[in-house]
Amino acid sequence: MGISGFEPSFLIGADPIRQAHGSRLATLTGRRLTGFSLVRFAEDGGWFADCPVVLDFDGIQVEVCHWKFDELSIGWGTIDTTAAITGWESYELTPLWSHADERLEPFVGHELSEVTLLEWQPAGRDLAAGTVAVEFAFAGSWLRIVNGLDENRIEVGAAHRDYVRHRLSR
Repeated sequence: MGISGFEPSFLIGADPIRQAHGSRLATLTGRRLTGFSLVRFAEDGGWFADCPVVLDFDGIQVEVCHWKFDELSIGWGTIDTTAAITGWESYELTPLWSHADERLEPFVGHELSEVTLLEWQPAGRDLAAGTVAVEFAFAGSWLRIVNGLDENRIEVGAAHRDYVRHRLSR
């Protein structure tokens, strides 16, 4: 993707993700969301949802990226969002780091009360069953980065009832 420092390590399933990142995600509790970065296209401002969503909690940067139908990578302070995204010279669109998003902006400055892994487990047959989302709770409001089936999707508000909650502890 030409993102400086981005070296994803994709995991599948709630247990491996919790084992690899659960305690570190839990340590974000009590910190404020101080910023975020997304990749948008210079030409139309559209979000390039294949790229990681980067959240900064008082200087601790967490990088969330879904891929394929069930893979999730969580990185920690590896991406340089001040560096230009390279390798796109032959494409019609120019990706740039952006710090603007109407879904994320309301959370900036607020203290994180909990981080939870959510596993999609609907009652019926569903291609997305077993995918894992990362939910960030802020005083009565929620922000989730979920698997949009081969890309990231951002959701706000209460989670759908078909998610199984995996609470994280330090």
